[in-house]
Amino acid sequence: MLTIGIDVGGTFTDLVAIDATGRTVFAKSPSTPQDQSVGVMAGLDELARRVDMSRADMLAATQRLVHGTTVATNALLERKGAKVALLTTEGHRDIIEMREGLKGDRYDLRTPPPEPLVPRELRFGVRERLRPNGDVLLPLDDDSLGKAIAAIRASGATSVAICFLHAYRNPSHEFAAAERLARELPGVSVSRSSDVLPQIKEYERVSTTIVNAYVGPAVRHYLTRLERRLADAGFAGSLFIILSHGGMAPVEEAGRLAAATVLSGPAGGISGARRCAELLAMPDLVPFDMGGTSTDISLIADGRATLSADGGLADQRIALRSLDIVSIAAGGGSIASVDAGGIFRVGPESAGAMPGPASYGNGGTDPTVTDANIVLGYLDAAAFMGGRRPLDRAAAETAVDRLAASLGVTRVEAAAGIYRLVNLKMADGIRLMTLRRGVDPRKFALLSFGGAAGLHAAEVARELEMTRIIVPTAASVLSAWGMLTSDLRYEVSRTHFETGARTPPSDIRKIFADLEERAAERLGSWFDGPIVIERSAEMRYGEQVFEVDVPLSDVDLTAPSLIAELEERFHRRHEELYTYASRDQEVVFVNARLAAVGEVPRIERANKPMPASEATTLAIGKRQVFFGAWREVPIYALDKLRSGHVLEGPAIIEAETTTIVINAEDRATANALGWLDIELGGTKL
Repeated sequence: MLTIGIDVGGTFTDLVAIDATGRTVFAKSPSTPQDQSVGVMAGLDELARRVDMSRADMLAATQRLVHGTTVATNALLERKGAKVALLTTEGHRDIIEMREGLKGDRYDLRTPPPEPLVPRELRFGVRERLRPNGDVLLPLDDDSLGKAIAAIRASGATSVAICFLHAYRNPSHEFAAAERLARELPGVSVSRSSDVLPQIKEYERVSTTIVNAYVGPAVRHYLTRLERRLADAGFAGSLFIILSHGGMAPVEEAGRLAAATVLSGPAGGISGARRCAELLAMPDLVPFDMGGTSTDISLIADGRATLSADGGLADQRIALRSLDIVSIAAGGGSIASVDAGGIFRVGPESAGAMPGPASYGNGGTDPTVTDANIVLGYLDAAAFMGGRRPLDRAAAETAVDRLAASLGVTRVEAAAGIYRLVNLKMADGIRLMTLRRGVDPRKFALLSFGGAAGLHAAEVARELEMTRIIVPTAASVLSAWGMLTSDLRYEVSRTHFETGARTPPSDIRKIFADLEERAAERLGSWFDGPIVIERSAEMRYGEQVFEVDVPLSDVDLTAPSLIAELEERFHRRHEELYTYASRDQEVVFVNARLAAVGEVPRIERANKPMPASEATTLAIGKRQVFFGAWREVPIYALDKLRSGHVLEGPAIIEAETTTIVINAEDRATANALGWLDIELGGTKL
């Protein structure tokens, strides 16, 4: 039996298949942004060829297929989601524009506010009102609701977000409105805040519900089409989707909570990074995932990745829990240019999958990071994708020459400038993830993955004074590989706004017991296996306006001193994050959170290395590479390296779908897993 992981990126779709013996096979195919399922099926054809089976036989033998998709991500970034209308409590339709009264940059007086996904003319107030405790102050007015539904019908909206005041306490008015919408507008998609995010804070709740309504139809349409294509091709196993919190869920759950898929692909990479930390017994890693369009950066500290409810995308707040990931517009397809003010920059514009870099030969003419790597000799144009898709070196040189002419420099100087600038940009992204969170990156190892990361990892790490880089053999498809290490996960929450000292311990016990029963029942409908319960709470000091997520899984809920223990856990967590605790201040318990986790069998390893005596360390060739000056350096094949092999830089290590640059004074060792463990020395290029 097989398990297959599929990660759709901006440029390539990555696929990994693992059999019962641990044998791992991976493949890549160009992504097809217009319909991602086309690229997925083409990738499955290539994967089947590599496992020496027909596609039908391979899919028939596949027990589980785990998929990371960027449909929701692209819909938000490109503003191509559904036409959404908002039903909300009368007098509150402008919450989405008032936001929290804050600006992204409080010192920038000229930046306009983000454009809301729902224009004001599509936001409809309905006469109804609940008290903060959920009691009905004003019943839902049928006439007011009817007028709003008539206006929605006339507007042509295809999706509706319902967010009534205090509905997290009492969803009855939202239920009634949704039922009437279903009767009178049966073709319209409906998202209820009491279903999407049933917790306190109006802006977060309405924004998240609107995002769910905006991306939901596209996500469900895509997943339905993919399921049909897979079934027609012979797949009868289980299809799961990776959600932003790093867990996986069935298709119907991903369609219901579509806003939870906006970080679907990167979340697979973090799952893979956590598994790498376990396999390497290295609990502190900075995952560095550079692909064709963007670079995703996160943090594994003490073997754990941080979950946060403070996320968002494209200036839209999404308060669902997600892995803490910084994404920057830097990838192999990032375009280098000189702006109107004469400033040399790389990105944020990307050539994407089509037309791609100039060297792809698909009509692109702008110089990109990939083109610069070809000019500098880091990337072998003839060997790209194992030689199956050779790149056009002459086109890369022509594109870089045009940039060089506008800068008044040579071709090599322009290419080196592109390389240097994108490295600085990615190093800044790592600083954002580490230093701004009080973490010293020099104490961490850089986990390099993604198709383009190996070309840049050494210089990015050196810029940060990091001294160690890990490159797994499955680096170019680690997000897809990581999806096969993800567990099933279902999260629930409940608001219980109360000062700790005034909270009866029995209330806390009952809340978590109710949440556990609900989550375990839901997960049990997807999964027949052991379930692990994870608890946490969002708490704050009385005068704060933000909450801190406090892990509580190991707290004894039956202890007589439960409230004192919860408060002490909060003080310690606050001190970890902000270097101080105010134990004389009251502590407020805001939200209880619980996750039911269904643990799937772990992959033993990404590959099974042979003893060093059975392989050779001989270089497969040499070529001229620019390391401050042109040097002839040896080229090694990654798949020929075995445990114990040591390579001294400068050198280039090539695989079919990635290339790793080893600089002068650096040393790469193949560890027990066959992965590269690179020690950095020397100075920056």
